Amino acid sequence: MSVKTWKPQLLPMAIMEILEKKGSISDVELLDALRSSSAYKDLSFNELNKVLMRMEIAGMILVSSLTRGRRLIQLANRK
Repeated sequence: MSVKTWKPQLLPMAIMEILEKKGSISDVELLDALRSSSAYKDLSFNELNKVLMRMEIAGMILVSSLTRGRRLIQLANRK
């Protein structure tokens, strides 16, 4: 039986903090930045994609295509 524990910070909030510091970032660089923290060292690309899609639908971020298989993630303009 596996035990799940609460993360010290929610993943969308961690993504928002990284984007506020770095501006726009590729999805691979974002995954590396998240994995560098101890809380998300086992984060998969699939889990990241699900969270990014929810955040884009909510209007928090913008995701655009860079090259084949890579995307650019940036904060949405808030007024």
